[in-house]
Amino acid sequence: MDGKVALSAGVPLVVDLDGTLLKVDTLHESLALILSHSPRQALNALIALRHGRANFKAAVADNLIPDPVTTPVDEAVVAVVKQAHSEGRRVYLATAADRRIADAFAGARGPCPFDGVFATEKGINLKGEAKAARLTAEFGFRGFDYVGDAADDIPVWRAARTPLITRGSPRLIAALFRVRPDAVVLSHRAWHVSSYVRALRVHQWIKNALISLPAIAGHTFNLALVLTLLIAFASFSLGASSIYLVNDMLDLEHDRSHNEKRHRPFAAGIMPLKHGALILSVVAATSLGLALLLPWKFLGVLLGYFALSFGYAFYLKRKLMIDVVALGSLYGARVLAGSVATGIATSQWLMAFCFFIFLSLALIKRATELMALLETNMYKISGRNYRRADLPMINALAAAAGFGAVLVLALYINSPDVRLLYRRPDALWGICIVLVYWLGRVCLLTGRREMRQDPVLFAATDRITWNAVAVVATSFLVAL
Repeated sequence: MDGKVALSAGVPLVVDLDGTLLKVDTLHESLALILSHSPRQALNALIALRHGRANFKAAVADNLIPDPVTTPVDEAVVAVVKQAHSEGRRVYLATAADRRIADAFAGARGPCPFDGVFATEKGINLKGEAKAARLTAEFGFRGFDYVGDAADDIPVWRAARTPLITRGSPRLIAALFRVRPDAVVLSHRAWHVSSYVRALRVHQWIKNALISLPAIAGHTFNLALVLTLLIAFASFSLGASSIYLVNDMLDLEHDRSHNEKRHRPFAAGIMPLKHGALILSVVAATSLGLALLLPWKFLGVLLGYFALSFGYAFYLKRKLMIDVVALGSLYGARVLAGSVATGIATSQWLMAFCFFIFLSLALIKRATELMALLETNMYKISGRNYRRADLPMINALAAAAGFGAVLVLALYINSPDVRLLYRRPDALWGICIVLVYWLGRVCLLTGRREMRQDPVLFAATDRITWNAVAVVATSFLVAL
């Protein structure tokens, strides 16, 4: 919205909360936050639905009130509220949210002070016709201006003097103009495909290339095997994306306190949680469907990955060191999935190497998060059990785990097993040398606070890393 909106002089302005003043739905967000803290309480709140939506909302508010400071607002609506205040008009909040949630947002210090609140309470769900009747009784028919965003607001727009719509879909805007040709459009709904791609974290799919590691280590490739690996890659990638969706929907409060994560689609209010839940079900079902095309053991590994991932999302991520062991195990699950999908057995050497290298990367990830704390007044990572004082030890553990992986590789090169697969195993020492260099460089960059992202994603976009990969590939080919 540019410039001023033509409003009715002296008439009160009434603003909806969910999807209007806020970019999000407080009920959905509250339920997700309760679920992240206590699934049992979330279930109890859902059971309250049998007594009506008003009681359900009350049960949710009994457990949690979203943070009014960090919840994203619609700037176009904020501008209209500021304009109304500058003109000396009264501004009210009218919402179907529970009274306690409405009061929290109305009373929060911010750009939108309100003169009064109308909300769901005493068993009455203030939505649609009920909201229109309440506002008409208070201000009279056509005695107020109203800002809304959903089809449920049409009865209220009918009763308003000036109807205003924000973030409306083309279909809803057309329906509103049929009822009220004088309606004012503040902004249009802007849900882009790129937002959904970001929510799925497609860029993270590169991690699932680890599924091919058993085939590479076993020197086994043919057309049927490649097709199997592609199906396994697609299944695991979609499965991983479903977990990313769950994590982002449960981590809203923590992501919004993070300088970079606050721009994620759910945290920024770009993508509604209900869309996330729908996409989650489709993506997870497709992942499981593809898994059925592969040996049953692959489905077992995939289900184990889901179980560990959900355990991490709901509980393990808050446990000291258990979280990084779980993350390292999730990386290892990809290697195991490649093994059972192709029928190529993984050696104990490979599994030990993978565990230590992935544990190192998980610890480096925690170290980068602790480094970010140095730029803030926070003393611990939000939602994690790590403090600033832990940084030296985390760095030490990351280096130890990484060089432990190098040691496993070195012992493998000197073992009798290596002679069964390589004619010139001494060439594999080139891989050891490159790993020592690369891990040392990553640890140093982390210590310098130059590692600003997940180390796996850093590796995927780092030119020096790609040069190191080329040397590793050359050493591997020479050793064959």
